[in-house]
Amino acid sequence: MSNTTEGLTKPMSTCADCGVRERAICQSLCDTDLDALNRIGRRQTIERGQTLQWQGDDSLLVGNVIDGVLKLSSTSTDGRDQTLGIMFASDFIGRPFGKVTDHSIVALTDAKICTFPRAAFDDFARDHPDLEHGLLQRTLTELDRTRQWMVLLGRKSATERVSAFLLEMADRLADNDNDAAPLRFALPFGRQEIGDLLGLTIETVSRQITRLREDGVIETPDRRSIVVLDRDALEACAG
Repeated sequence: MSNTTEGLTKPMSTCADCGVRERAICQSLCDTDLDALNRIGRRQTIERGQTLQWQGDDSLLVGNVIDGVLKLSSTSTDGRDQTLGIMFASDFIGRPFGKVTDHSIVALTDAKICTFPRAAFDDFARDHPDLEHGLLQRTLTELDRTRQWMVLLGRKSATERVSAFLLEMADRLADNDNDAAPLRFALPFGRQEIGDLLGLTIETVSRQITRLREDGVIETPDRRSIVVLDRDALEACAG
């Protein structure tokens, strides 16, 4: 991954202290194996807008997102940037068992990640079948999300794009213990960034959010906060 020297790196604290321990790829490991993995890992902080990995680079590092939001993107031969998906806390980044990466990873917010040398992680995964199986499951899930994202950008209307985006944010960011309570979350970035991700203008994004609010589907207590009042209606708007 390129630009890793630009971020702040330090040895990993114990995996037991990790906020995504129970959701990350390493959740299947016992304490002894976690300690072994911990010894080859590094904790890294990257700033919003920093490119962690460039498309076409040698695949040197892999890792877990601890905090923040990152974007996967691909650049065409004529220089156009295409978003492939968004990565959140507990998601796995990088390309294990591969020498070259086929997409870039850019921080949409300030983020924290734990990284491992790709070759060392590959060797570790080969010796731990549960971890290797988890990698396969994550890869298939990421493939499904990428396909859904392509449909979102290529086939859906502005209303459907914004609604689907809010559903994705709710599923990944909302922290509701009460299933009956409305889903609440804070958007990690502004409407301009949402428009860039969805291929829409900031004005279009704002109009769609206003429409959903006026229809009683969501509430917007402030510019970043979203409360989903009617999930079924939001799903219907998402197509």
